[in-house]
Amino acid sequence: MQTYDFIVVGSGSAGSVVAERLSANGRFSVLVLEAGGTDRRFFVQMPLGYGKTFFDPAVNWNYKAEPDPGLAGNADHWPRGKLLGGSSSINAMVWIRGQREDFDDWRDAGNPGWGFDDLLPVFKAIEDNEAGADAWRGRGGPLHVTDCSASVHPLTRRYLKAAQEAGLPFNPDFNGASQEGVGVYQISTKNGRRMSAARAFLRPAMKRGNVRVETGALATRILFEGRRAVGIEYEKNGRSQSVRAAREVIISGGSVNSPQLLQLSGIGPTDLLKSLGIEVLVGNDNVGANLQDHVGINYTFKGKEPTLNQLLRPWWGKLLVGAQYLLLRSGPLSLSMNNAGGFFRTDPALSRPNMQLYFQAFSTVIPKSGERPILTPDPWPGFSIGLSNCRPTSRGSIMIRSNNPRDYPKIVPNAFSTETDVAEMLTAVKFLRRIAAMPSMAEIIVEEVLPGPSITSDADLIQDFRKRSGTVYHPVSTCRMGPDPATSAVDPKLRVHGIDGLRVIDASIFPNNVSGNTNAASIMTGAKGADLVLADHA
Repeated sequence: MQTYDFIVVGSGSAGSVVAERLSANGRFSVLVLEAGGTDRRFFVQMPLGYGKTFFDPAVNWNYKAEPDPGLAGNADHWPRGKLLGGSSSINAMVWIRGQREDFDDWRDAGNPGWGFDDLLPVFKAIEDNEAGADAWRGRGGPLHVTDCSASVHPLTRRYLKAAQEAGLPFNPDFNGASQEGVGVYQISTKNGRRMSAARAFLRPAMKRGNVRVETGALATRILFEGRRAVGIEYEKNGRSQSVRAAREVIISGGSVNSPQLLQLSGIGPTDLLKSLGIEVLVGNDNVGANLQDHVGINYTFKGKEPTLNQLLRPWWGKLLVGAQYLLLRSGPLSLSMNNAGGFFRTDPALSRPNMQLYFQAFSTVIPKSGERPILTPDPWPGFSIGLSNCRPTSRGSIMIRSNNPRDYPKIVPNAFSTETDVAEMLTAVKFLRRIAAMPSMAEIIVEEVLPGPSITSDADLIQDFRKRSGTVYHPVSTCRMGPDPATSAVDPKLRVHGIDGLRVIDASIFPNNVSGNTNAASIMTGAKGADLVLADHA
């Protein structure tokens, strides 16, 4: 059996960083096991190409949640990256850290070293921010962050002006001193190509002689000697293989796969594991519990002015933007679909924003089989204003269905299962309409297409957002961090409670969700977690 100092399971947002950091000093050998394949695909590297990867089984786990009463019985599609870079290779690339208070809450829950002041230097060290270094932004790090303010669709300016007319301040940097207000999103790209965690961290590490990456390698079980993790059993090309870790096993499978692998290996809810014939090594009900996710909805409008629909839909437009991208690495294909957005409070009495806004200068009301129709939008001038909740109080779970590693786990989001979440979303969609009614937007709107002008009562608005809302792909907390195994799965050093030589390092350890897109915080967690590992093996 081959032995490495460290085995990292998962090459996603956190795992790629862990592998790079642990191998950087040359002292340690690192094996990365990735169930998926290569990230060297055109629609992965082209930023707006993620419409093509949204359902693609070659790069996407294509999970499906259970029918959710909170979403009017809908079974939500849960894309998760199944390739080098994980979900950072198929996401919308919006670079948002979260609010200071999010991380201070983590620290105050008994996790020293995880407050905002502790983590700001980690965030800055990750980044190569095009806007330049300052008290908040980093320059010279591995991951390039692009300032899109000069490249967004002209309609974006109308949205920004209308939001200011509705009372929100303009915010030039959501990762600066304050998050509140509206502005243009920074995105994780460089020279018109996606800057995934694989591109920024893993691929440079793969050039080192002490790093080995195995793709197509599905981890099936953690191997133990007593209560110490000593290796991983995995399947590749239909064959079961085992590898040994001399120092530690690190699980970086993300919020779905990390609890799944722990449960398959005997760490999780005792009754569940016993019912599936799995020998219980450590009974812990928090493994797979406490699932938190942001839930969002779009309101879509037909306009009087051209949107990206008129450029992305016709063959000649595809030819034009395709040539612009291929020759210059610029134009709509080099951007995220979310040009701009913002953060606001549904109640002025709140101390900080609890809702996130998104503006998209195109619309996809008409479905297209087999893909998210970003590159084939509606035939009329359409645009959308969307929103999602920042800190929902609803909690769900991710639990295995069987002892077969290839069976997808049972994902139970429990969206809108609290009165608080329903009430704040009701207030939020009314504010979204208020933005659309401001002069700068109203003068170019022909009609509201979705949900439409007939939806006006509170009951109808609630019914509509239950029917049309869904995940915005930010699941966290299924292996939450905390000092007490009665309420958490890993300790503040990300060590699995009750086990030696085993850590979880990814977004599943978040004690609570962050206010905004989760990718930046996931990558930060990889860097912070690697630092904790290295400190224990100095």
